Amino acid sequence: MIDTKHIRISDYNYPLPDERIAKFPIAQRDHSKLLIYQHGKVQEDIFYNLPTYLPEGALMVFNNTKVIQARMHFRKATGALIEVFLLEPYAPADYEQMFQTTARCEWICLVGNLKKWKEGALVRKVLIHDKEVEITATRMGEQGTGHRVVFEWRYTAPSATPAPSFAEIIDAAGELPIPPYLNRETQESDKTTYQTVYSKIKGSVAAPTAGLHFTDDVLKAVDERGIDREELTLHVGAGTFKPVKSEEIEGHSMHTEYYCVKRHTIEKLIRHQAQAIAVGTTSVRTLESLYYVGWKLEQHPDANEDELHVEQWEPYQQDQLPIEPLQALQNILSWLDRHDKGALHGSTQIIIAPGYEYKIVKMLVTNFHQPQSTLLLLVSAFVKGDWHTIYDYALSHHFRFLSYGDSSLLIP
Repeated sequence: MIDTKHIRISDYNYPLPDERIAKFPIAQRDHSKLLIYQHGKVQEDIFYNLPTYLPEGALMVFNNTKVIQARMHFRKATGALIEVFLLEPYAPADYEQMFQTTARCEWICLVGNLKKWKEGALVRKVLIHDKEVEITATRMGEQGTGHRVVFEWRYTAPSATPAPSFAEIIDAAGELPIPPYLNRETQESDKTTYQTVYSKIKGSVAAPTAGLHFTDDVLKAVDERGIDREELTLHVGAGTFKPVKSEEIEGHSMHTEYYCVKRHTIEKLIRHQAQAIAVGTTSVRTLESLYYVGWKLEQHPDANEDELHVEQWEPYQQDQLPIEPLQALQNILSWLDRHDKGALHGSTQIIIAPGYEYKIVKMLVTNFHQPQSTLLLLVSAFVKGDWHTIYDYALSHHFRFLSYGDSSLLIP
C-alpha cells in the first residue's frame, strides 16, 4: 500500500539535458514521434498513426481551452519595466463575462519587478481598430498567491463606437506566455503553434500540450475509426509549472483550476460505461475530478456548485465509501437536471500520484514531463509506477521533451 502523501519527489527525478528540451515545434505537428506503452512493452511510431492504436468505438476526450495573451508589460515614467501576468479573473469571476467587459475588470496577477511598483497606476497606450486606447493598471493589494489588479481602458479621443472588449485589449497589449523552461522570447509563430487546432474557449495561460500534435487529418482519421470525440474545458493555470519544493509531496499545494463539462459530454461518458481516452493531463484531471463530484452528490444531492470543489487530497481519504464511476456520472446528470443546467462549472485541486486508482481514464495521450513534477507523478500513477521504462526509452531513442516535444500513448 503506497502512502501517497509521503512520496519523496526525489524518487521522480531523471537526467534531462537542455538539448533534449524542444525549444520549437517541428514543422508538421502530426509528424512528431509517438511512443506507445502497452502493458509494459514499448514501441515507437509517428503521431499521425495514433488512431490505428485506438480501439474502435471508444470515446476520446479533448480539452478545448485556448491560451490567452496573459503577459502584459507596462513601463513607468522612471523607465522601470513592470510585467503583469494574468492568472485568473476576479471581477467578473466568470471567464466568458470577463472577456466581454468593455471598460473595467479585475484579475489576480503575478507581478514582475514588484519592488519598482510601490503605488500609482501604470499606463500604456495601444492601437485597436486604428484608434488609440489608454490602458491603466492599478494594484489593489495581495490576493491569495498573487495581486489583485484593476484594469481600466478608454479611447484617448471621443468615439461613438463602444470601447473594445477585454479580449481585444489583451490581444493588442498582451503577449502569449510560453513555458519558462524554453528560455526564449515569445515569437509570432507561437501564436499559432502554441494553440491546439481545436482550441475554442479563452482562459488558459499554458497550452494543453498533448493536443498540439493533432491536425485536422488526424482528427478525421479518429472519426473514420468510429471513435467518439468529446470536448471539455479546463483552463490551465501558471501553477502547472510550479515545482515541487518540499521533500515529500504532502508539503506541495496544488493550484485550483476551473473547468466546464457540458451535459451531453456527461451523457456520452455514461453511454461509454464511464471509460475514456484522455488527451492530456488536463483532460485527466477534469475527468477524474468528475468521479469525486459524483461521490459528493451521492452524500449530499442538494449541494451547490461551490460545495462540489474537489480538494487536493480528497481521493485518498480512507473513510470514503466508494461508488461506481457510472453511478457518479449519473449523480451529476441528475443534479444538472434538477438545477436546469446545461453544463457543470466546477473547480479542482486534485493531485494524482502513485496510490491513486483511476476511475474513468483508460488510455492517455501525453507529452514527456519535467523531472520531479506533479505531471510525472500523474503518469507514474497511471502506469502503476513503471514510468522509468517509458522515460528511459524516450531518452535513449532521441525523443524530444516537454511542451513542444514528442508524444506518447499510454495503455496500462
